[in-house]
Formats: sequence, structure tokens, C-alpha cells
Amino acid sequence: MTANRFATRLNSFASRPQAEWPHLTGKPSLMQMAARAAKVAGLTDLDLNFPDHVSERPAGIARNLGNLGLSINGFAMRYYSNPAFKLGAFTNPDPAVRREAIDLTKVGIDAAREAGANLMTLWLGQDGFDYAFQADYATLWQHEIDGIREVTAHDPGCQISLEYKPNEPRSYSLMPDAATTLLAIRDVGLPNLGVTLDFAHVLYADEQPAFAAALVARHSKLLGVHLNDGYAKRDDGLMVGAVHTLQTIELLQQIRRDGYAGAIYFDTFPDMTGLDPVHECEVNIATVKRMLRVVDRIDQDNRLSAAIGRQDAVTSQAIIQEIMLGPDL
Repeated sequence: MTANRFATRLNSFASRPQAEWPHLTGKPSLMQMAARAAKVAGLTDLDLNFPDHVSERPAGIARNLGNLGLSINGFAMRYYSNPAFKLGAFTNPDPAVRREAIDLTKVGIDAAREAGANLMTLWLGQDGFDYAFQADYATLWQHEIDGIREVTAHDPGCQISLEYKPNEPRSYSLMPDAATTLLAIRDVGLPNLGVTLDFAHVLYADEQPAFAAALVARHSKLLGVHLNDGYAKRDDGLMVGAVHTLQTIELLQQIRRDGYAGAIYFDTFPDMTGLDPVHECEVNIATVKRMLRVVDRIDQDNRLSAAIGRQDAVTSQAIIQEIMLGPDL
């Protein structure tokens, strides 16, 4: 894992706009938000939503971000441009709407490549159902697999990553957890398809983050890690380590062990309550760096590996608390 690549959610930097742009009317532009993000010490990358953030030539956007000292980690698809997508993008009952969603995704992949990125994240939040007897599940699944396969095959040099989430906006998502997502990847059967783990999504899928990462590494590949935190009831988007410190450290250890080479991306929501987004992002970066130093100490402690080998929970907890908090004085 490359600990020096940190990316973040661009829309976070619309938080508390009056502090940055006291005379602004309307929403800040892409480059206004990016210039604010560039103030974050240690931030190297941004992710761009498509088509939301791409209103000009992608190569030009990349150059402008480069002038700010920022790179593009990847693009993320958003299916809001057609109100019909609310009933499904790749799974919509109307074949014309499915075709529109697939073609839009291909355009997004081309735009990402023009911008110099080779990662497209698909969060298929509209693909699911809300009621019993609303959909034929076999048909729904086949539409999803066909759509994912077509966009993944569009550019074999671009990594396509599925970001799962149990629900929202649909009551039930077709990609609700790691296991179902891995089944979809197996059905698609293409080598440039993998998984993005979003920490808060994993929590409210009732999964242990490090275990989910281990399953992904065994059966596919981990292409993205979105760090945040929450209370496992919804997508809270809290700061890293605010609630589940131990689980975050365990996840970082697991993905480093499995050879994750991507950026650590902060999918947090300072804009929800008007936090200072620059300070919030800097604290997230500092927290991850501290956690990685804890991981270094864990990896060097033979006592812990021996306790884990015995599944000795009491001893392992004593050791990890000592590593984190110091010896009992």
C-alpha cells in the first residue's frame, strides 16, 4: 500500500462556502472546490463524479488540477441525468433507459482515460427494488450482469470497480455486500473488474471490514478503499476512526498485507454539518498516518501474531491495547 497517496471527495469542499467565498452566489465551481482542496497538506488526488464534474474537456481539467498540485485518482459514475434512472440504470425495465445508462458509462470511461485516469468506480445505487413482487429477480440480476460486462469490456485498460451498499436510494440494492458483489464479478468474468470497499457501507452491511477485504483479495481484487466512519445504521460519512478505530486499523493492516496499491480515499461528509473541509481532511490524513504507524508496530510484535494464531481473543486485546495506548503503569 502506498501510504503517500491520499484522495478525497471533491464535493466536501463546498462545505461552509461563506468562509471561503463570502460573495459567492450559487454553488462553487469545480475549480473553486479544487483550489480549496489543494490547501490540504498531504492531499495528492481527487476523484471526479461523471457527468457532474466534467463540463469541459477532461484533459483540460486534468491540466488545471495539475497546476494546483493535484492528480485525478479516478472517476465515479452518477446516474442522475435522467429521472428514469430512479427505477434502475442497468436494471431499468425499459431497454432504452438501460442502453442510455450503459452508453453514458462508456462515455465516462472514455473521459476518465482522456484525463489520464484508469479507474472508474460504479456505485449502482439505483439498481435494486423496493417491494415484494416488484421485480423478477433473475431478470434483474441478468440485466445487471450484462450491463456491468459491457461497460467493463469497453476499455480493458481501465479498471472498473464496484462499490457496494446495502440500500439507499433503493430499499434493497442488488449489490448490498461483499459476497453478492463477488458473485457478480464471477458472473461477469473479466479481469479488469474489482471492488471498492467503503468503510461505512461495509459497517451497515453488518460486515467486519478486514474480513470483507480478505474475501475480496481471495476472490477478486481490491481497487478502491473509501475511509470514513459511522454508527453502522446508515452512510454517516464521519471522520476516519471516529467510532471504529480498531476496525479501521485492522482493515489497514489487512489491505497492506494483501498488497493494495491504490490511494486511500476519504468519503466523508463535512458539508452535512458545515465543518471546515480543509481541516477535516488534514485530520483524516494525519489519523491514517498514525494508524499505519500502529500497523507497523503490530506487524513487528510476535506476541500478537501468536495470539491470533491461537484465536486467543483476551491476549490479543491486551496486546493491541498496549500497542495503541502504552503499557499499564
